[in-house]
Amino acid sequence: MKKPLITAVATAAAAAAALLLGNADFGAAPDRLDRRRYRKRCHHHNGRRFIYPDRWAEKGLPEDVRISEKGTSPKERLPVYTPDFTPCGDDEVRVTWFGHSTVLIQMHGMNILSDPMFSERSSPSQLIGPKRFTHPSAGIRDLPHIDIVLLSHDHYDHLDRRTVQQLAGKTDRFIVSLGVEKHLVRWRIPAEKITPLAWWESVSINGLEICCTPSRHFSGRGLVRQNQTQWCSWVLRDRSCSIFNSCDGSFGGHFRAIHRRFGDFGLAIMECGQYNRNWHYSHLYPEEAVTAAEIIGAGKVMPVHWGAFVLSDHGWDDCPERFVREAEKRGMCVVTPHICETFSLETAPVYDCWWRKYK
Repeated sequence: MKKPLITAVATAAAAAAALLLGNADFGAAPDRLDRRRYRKRCHHHNGRRFIYPDRWAEKGLPEDVRISEKGTSPKERLPVYTPDFTPCGDDEVRVTWFGHSTVLIQMHGMNILSDPMFSERSSPSQLIGPKRFTHPSAGIRDLPHIDIVLLSHDHYDHLDRRTVQQLAGKTDRFIVSLGVEKHLVRWRIPAEKITPLAWWESVSINGLEICCTPSRHFSGRGLVRQNQTQWCSWVLRDRSCSIFNSCDGSFGGHFRAIHRRFGDFGLAIMECGQYNRNWHYSHLYPEEAVTAAEIIGAGKVMPVHWGAFVLSDHGWDDCPERFVREAEKRGMCVVTPHICETFSLETAPVYDCWWRKYK
């Protein structure tokens, strides 16, 4: 049985078990009134579910050319650094990657945590499902006060109930993709802390603009109710810097639309892992991620969505290796921090391909 099928079967089994047990991890579905509201707020909701606009649909690369011969998870323990959470000034930007898609952005004097996932398994059950092969050196208790948590969509590797509930007491605001607020309310996150946004909607917080931008992906936490909540990417910008976070999603015309609206970016955090042919229109191949970063005019790029979970069947280092090779061909500046390593955007180190030292 191939790895994606094994993963899918394990996740389905976990979902079935959680359903039988009435597990709250499934969250809550939008009701009829919610769907009416969503339809009024966004053109990509057809009255029943969210869709990706046909005008942006592109085929992307014709094939997935893999270069790694390593296993889906490392045989050796990968290095995990100690993060630096020292507060930064208004004009300083620092970034800490915790593995997979969990990123802390310290910007505009605020701490912004994107798609936090600190649980052991990416699953509705902590007894079964994809398990971590790396663990952050800092847990939720070690994090500084969080001004904003960004939640791009409701898949388990990006929206984890345990993590969200543990963060609630030390987080001022949750800014979420439209529909995700239903899950948070069920998990007893105070509604006044939650700001749901549709594509192209934005919120300004003390001079920092956060805009919900398009992505080509899908959503759903169970065997049914697919695409009833929105998925998105994020743009963060103030007077001195702009950052783009692609979150999850494949190639399409939305990258050009984002660049037309916002111009170039100082940093692009690009999803480039957990791909296969069956998921080509849900995830970016690494070379496509580099192309997308070039389209949006990224000064520096950082590959994420790897280094923690096995969700597909490629070598665990296939994604960063291909990403770096393609970016090097195009003369792009790539930042590849170790897990939990904090770097300053102004003095970000060039890549050193540290993963090559490990089997």
